[in-house]
Amino acid sequence: MLTPQLLDTLKRRETTLWINPLRSPSRPVFDPALVEQAARRFQRAGGLLARTVRSLAGGDGLVESPLIDAEPLRQALAGEGRWLIKADHRMPLAGSVKARGGFHEVLAYAERVALEAGWDGEDFASLAEPRWRSLFDEHRLIVGSTGNLGISIGLLSRALGFNAQVHMSRDASEWKKKLLRDEGAEVVEHDGDYAVAVQAGRREAEADEHAHFVDDERSELLFAGYAVAGERLASQLSAQGIEVSSKHPLLVYLPCGVGGAPGGITFGLKQVFGESVHCWFAEPVESPSVLVQLAAGLDSPVSVYDVGLDNQTLADGLAVAQASMLASRCMLDSLAGVFTVSDEALRGYLRLAQERLGERLEPSATAGFAGPHWLGEAAGRAWCEANGVDLHAATHVLWSTGGGLVPDEVFAGWVKAEEPE
Repeated sequence: MLTPQLLDTLKRRETTLWINPLRSPSRPVFDPALVEQAARRFQRAGGLLARTVRSLAGGDGLVESPLIDAEPLRQALAGEGRWLIKADHRMPLAGSVKARGGFHEVLAYAERVALEAGWDGEDFASLAEPRWRSLFDEHRLIVGSTGNLGISIGLLSRALGFNAQVHMSRDASEWKKKLLRDEGAEVVEHDGDYAVAVQAGRREAEADEHAHFVDDERSELLFAGYAVAGERLASQLSAQGIEVSSKHPLLVYLPCGVGGAPGGITFGLKQVFGESVHCWFAEPVESPSVLVQLAAGLDSPVSVYDVGLDNQTLADGLAVAQASMLASRCMLDSLAGVFTVSDEALRGYLRLAQERLGERLEPSATAGFAGPHWLGEAAGRAWCEANGVDLHAATHVLWSTGGGLVPDEVFAGWVKAEEPE
């Protein structure tokens, strides 16, 4: 419930841990078959991606990130158990968690356009040929984004030959806009926030029969693409000999904006590990959109503006006022909870990641670092006891969601506690 006490905590911009009271084993509200289809589409499209994405050339076209040891970070933060980072900031081309979902939707659209034009559907790699690229040049993908989804959609669309139009809010970083423009994508800027950019993109696509709108708030293609991460992580854990069970649970901490990417990942993980995995969302104190929506219930949309927050945060990738209702419905009985983090803490985690791990992230990508701390506090300890979770025996996965494409001067500005233009 969105209680007076919780409202007061949020309005005061105090960091907090919200434990989901409705979490319970249940029948999924999203079709698992769509995730299987997404996994097969990625496999079939490997040859096309290897031919069109420079960073995948010479390989099998797998769009995935490494799972890296985070022991130095655990020591610095006095954590328990085994710590790992799912390094989505190293994702090919897109440099963020948005690669799986965004790439999947672009590939699905390419498949649809080609099939309608007579493609036999057999060899995905053939879509790199001039005939199909010429066809794709007559179509465009449109998306509203704070940045990382726009990069994912924009860069792969251009790589395949599509036109791309990205509507971006005032919260989006200038370097992300420049990156897209340099790669030939059209960037449309709006004075309003993320929601305004999404609405504008949706209207633009509705007026163009050769356009496809990538809807970060409602898209099942995006959600299914993100959910493929569940099986991928399971394979990586198995390869490292890491057991996931009731005695050795998996605790996953996911930075959250609109909720689609962390929601899809959580869905995929729950399909694989069931009650042995516990997923937590991390949100900025100014933009806890999923926390507010889940606490208020799903009868109607609720935004952070409704509780007196301004949605202004250093974590531009998480600066979303209204959560995805699709993601919220899927998370209502499967998400362990949500914790919030301050901009000051994000800067500190940013420095730690660089100093202890040699990894360069963006502020949004460090939000999950606060998760193990919250589970070590009184409310978190009580939750662990109630759910039979031994933090020392657990594997903690901090999901790094972006930063791979950040320019040197921008990163230096973050570390120095000043944000360059």
